[in-house]
Amino acid sequence: MEISLLYVGFAFLVVSLPWFMKFLEKFWLRPKRLEHALRTQGLTGTPYRFPFGDMLQFVELRQAAYAKPMPLSHDIIPRVAPYFQRVINQHGKKAFAWFDQEPTVFLNDPESVWHVLTKQQNIFVKPEQDKSLKLLLPGLFEHQGEKWNKHRRIINTAFHLEKLKLMLPAFSKCCEELISKWDKLIDSKEFSELDVLPEFKAFTADVISRTAFGSSFEKGRRIFELQQELVILVIEAFFMNSYIPLYSYLPTKKNMRMKELNREVETILRDMIEQREKAMINGEATSNDLLGILLETNIRESQEGGIKNAMTTKDVIDECKLFYIAGHETTTASLTWALILLSMYPEWQERAREEILNLFGDLQPDYDGLSQLKIVTMIMHEVMRLYPPVNFLERRAAAEVKLGEVTYPPGVRFMLPYVFLHRNPETWGPNADEFNPERFAQGIAKASVQGAYLPFSGGPRVCIGQNFSMLEAKLCLVRILQNFRFELSPSYAHAPYNLLTMQPQYGAQIIIRRC
Repeated sequence: MEISLLYVGFAFLVVSLPWFMKFLEKFWLRPKRLEHALRTQGLTGTPYRFPFGDMLQFVELRQAAYAKPMPLSHDIIPRVAPYFQRVINQHGKKAFAWFDQEPTVFLNDPESVWHVLTKQQNIFVKPEQDKSLKLLLPGLFEHQGEKWNKHRRIINTAFHLEKLKLMLPAFSKCCEELISKWDKLIDSKEFSELDVLPEFKAFTADVISRTAFGSSFEKGRRIFELQQELVILVIEAFFMNSYIPLYSYLPTKKNMRMKELNREVETILRDMIEQREKAMINGEATSNDLLGILLETNIRESQEGGIKNAMTTKDVIDECKLFYIAGHETTTASLTWALILLSMYPEWQERAREEILNLFGDLQPDYDGLSQLKIVTMIMHEVMRLYPPVNFLERRAAAEVKLGEVTYPPGVRFMLPYVFLHRNPETWGPNADEFNPERFAQGIAKASVQGAYLPFSGGPRVCIGQNFSMLEAKLCLVRILQNFRFELSPSYAHAPYNLLTMQPQYGAQIIIRRC
């Protein structure tokens, strides 16, 4: 009996030892080697903590920062990035911290950030994306290598300026519906108060529904409703994954709901795609919306280069999901902060309105006219400098790489902190936290150094929809300024926070009056 138990124990040891060694390697030995490699080259940072690094401290500081509003200023880093600020203050600009078993190095100088974004793309790669985030940000956002190249080539066609011009009537229709709604809110009153955040969410969802799905925009609105619920669940799951390995795979009520929402989104999209493909095969005219252009280009790629050159139906579904979430989240954030800032700085609101009235009067703007707007463009750039839609981007060293004087081993991650870069006094001057659109009077290139201003990222992976977003935002802002004056409501509480994009946590309460 004792011998049998001894054999069983020995067998268990033999079977479990490789798993234990893998566990030890992943959660202790490799992190300590990476930490040693960085420290021996002069970098400083937080010590590795088993098993998930600094995530507990990160979440605690984040929750404390989000617990109450902040003063009405643009010194927002203590609120939107409290842990990153602490690490950088304690350890310097090229400090490192831990958010899993790999160190994350903060790059706060434009030259290094630009290098990571534009050079050695086979080495500075996107880290593997969290499983739950893939539900919201699939497609181009996560792909790399040849698959990314193929998708980018096909999708680029839909975002050519000539194609965007054809979408301007859809933009205008959505703007007119927004203006009409706000006008009715005022009615016979002197003014009306409204939260512009949900207003712009509905507006941008309507825009992307019409421009992406054309006559099927009612189904597009349903996708918006589903994705709004999905965003909250995905962000929660993302943080849970940091504490509980494989949390996204557990059959919890919220995880099941996420899958249910995603299935419904994909079912709606699959039906729309199949109907469009059937119509195209039958010789019907292609719509000038994003889906029609994408499918037309995809079919041409398949005919000219074979099926390997084309995207699958699942690929197209993923890209449509990304169109939707990125297409309305980023522009919603930019427009919301634009109205908040123009409410805070009425002199700039008046300068923008004067430019618009001189150029358009009360007429609908056209594409050429929008491209002539200098002050409005300056304002939008300054809004996105102080309140970039996305605060951070991450890359990972796929192989050993030298950056500056430091050689980084494979597995090191790099945090590109746009919210820090955009208000760095070394590149933007001592008034970097102040709203001053004059910085962009001579354009982006002369506003600061290369790599200092990246609201849409940069390099080969620069946001494919940046022209779409800017055109939409400028048109909407023009129509609002033609029709309304606005100011901050006393009920507004300044509280920038990060969801998928940076948004005001308690809404954006604005008082509007007819011009």
